[in-house]
Amino acid sequence: MRMCRDVNIEPKQPPRLGGNRATLFVYAMAGIDVMAFFATGVSLVTYFYGFMNFSITKSATAVTNFMGTAFMLALFGAFLSDTYLSRFKTCVLFGCFEVVGYALLAVQAHFRQLRPFPCKDVLLIQLNQCQSANKGQLAILYVGLYLVAIGTGGVKAAAPPLGADQYDEKDPKEAAKLSSYFNWLMFFLTTGALFGVTFIVWIGENQGWDWSFAVCSIVVGLAILFLTMGKSLYRNNVSNGSPLTRIMQVFFVALRNRNLPLPENEHELHEIHDKEARNDAEILRKTDQFKFLDRATIMRTDQNTSTSSAHGPWKLCTVTQVEETKIVVRMLPIILSTVFMNTCLAQLQTFTIQQSTTMNRKIHKFEVPGASIPAIPLLFMIILIPIYERVFIPIARKFTGIPTGIRQLQRIGAGLVLSAVSMVVAAIVEKHRKTVAIKHSMVETATPLPMSVFWLGYQYAIFGLADMFTFVGLMDFFYSESSSSMKALSTAISWSSLAIGYYTSSVVVSIVNKVSGGWLDNNNLNKDKLDYFYWLLAGLSVLNFGFYLLCASWYKYKKVDVNPEDVVLSKEATGKIEMSIV
Repeated sequence: MRMCRDVNIEPKQPPRLGGNRATLFVYAMAGIDVMAFFATGVSLVTYFYGFMNFSITKSATAVTNFMGTAFMLALFGAFLSDTYLSRFKTCVLFGCFEVVGYALLAVQAHFRQLRPFPCKDVLLIQLNQCQSANKGQLAILYVGLYLVAIGTGGVKAAAPPLGADQYDEKDPKEAAKLSSYFNWLMFFLTTGALFGVTFIVWIGENQGWDWSFAVCSIVVGLAILFLTMGKSLYRNNVSNGSPLTRIMQVFFVALRNRNLPLPENEHELHEIHDKEARNDAEILRKTDQFKFLDRATIMRTDQNTSTSSAHGPWKLCTVTQVEETKIVVRMLPIILSTVFMNTCLAQLQTFTIQQSTTMNRKIHKFEVPGASIPAIPLLFMIILIPIYERVFIPIARKFTGIPTGIRQLQRIGAGLVLSAVSMVVAAIVEKHRKTVAIKHSMVETATPLPMSVFWLGYQYAIFGLADMFTFVGLMDFFYSESSSSMKALSTAISWSSLAIGYYTSSVVVSIVNKVSGGWLDNNNLNKDKLDYFYWLLAGLSVLNFGFYLLCASWYKYKKVDVNPEDVVLSKEATGKIEMSIV
């Protein structure tokens, strides 16, 4: 009996929030979203050209505009996530838009009266029935497409930071896992894209476009349900107000105080003290760049103004708020220097698919769908990402002492170099393809050339490596460099680089056609000068890399004022980890 009285029955502990369990739901949502979106993106050129009677150039332009809009709308999703909704609610809401968009496209693809009579592969006696899509058919098409763009943009803005929020940067154990989070996020995104360009594309090619769009709608709906299953495990972000509003406040107050002199003592500038700040708030150190913005922290001493009104958000900003704005301004050149790489990516996703339709796609009796060619770089990435995470980073860490092996800006630079190399390879392969067409007198025929489609795998594989370095480096860079109140916006900024690249792609094609006299103006790739176009992109990629080197050398990393109490706690936690390892 005495022993029973000495036993202490501990109360049941509540489930631990966050961690790897919570991120599994996020990985699934992000991967399935990319699976549907990527499968649609690589197939739309064929759909527009063969079923909506668009020209080749119009098809490529429509696809790049759709992809660019989807990535740009991530900024809108980030705004709602930071200001009004949590990241979880943003994923669910925008995911529903995406489901409706795919469903509408499936309905149009199923009913022939909702799309024009197809012009491709029709008999001569039926050519008189071939006509362009009317306004009603185009309206259905674009409403469905841009509902998908709105939905996937919001998911892309909210899902990555939702997963990153599940790791506490102040906890040494979780901080180590956070450094690997973006690599594994890229792994699941790549896996989803691989399923998209193989399974979903196969359904579209063999069962019909209505089945393809319907499957996309169903799997995204299931992903939303799966995400809600982990709701009880998530660490949800607390809204700190819109970061865009905070940035506008800094510029407005700095312009208002433009005639005020800066104090010689930096301590006279307005800042919230540690006791007034929240526990999770970062206090950023003042930097010397963009001193004009520092005027937003000058406290006015008007006698007729009360203290409360003089310290309003549109009249006085903190040093941390100003430094948040400076971070965004410093990031802009980095974003611009990565745009052209995404322009090259857009060209590969459109013209390479069209090249594949002119080549031999058979493996024995099986014919590879042209839109499945992007599976080649995806397979390389699925293999190389774990090797990079488990082999390269630990080895590089021993030499550099950097937890991530190499710095994010170095990783981005390596990707830019590889993208230039891929354009050179693309030009060489296209020249060889045209030589084969001329040699066999097949310039005017639609019969596949006696040249394997896997020749296109060289350029795609190299660009896949470039994407692995640059895209993950960008997301890691923007998330780690941004302050705690700007994490969602930083993720959206990394997606906006893709958006600008896709928009630029359309402009580049139009300008090249006008200046060159029509390099890409024919509906026959055997007559076009696509190889010249790839050489042009390679040369511009080299110039773009030089611009990036200047931007990266100019960038200054953020500096955070650390609370001494947090340092003591961090050392104690680190000591416990070291003891447990021993």
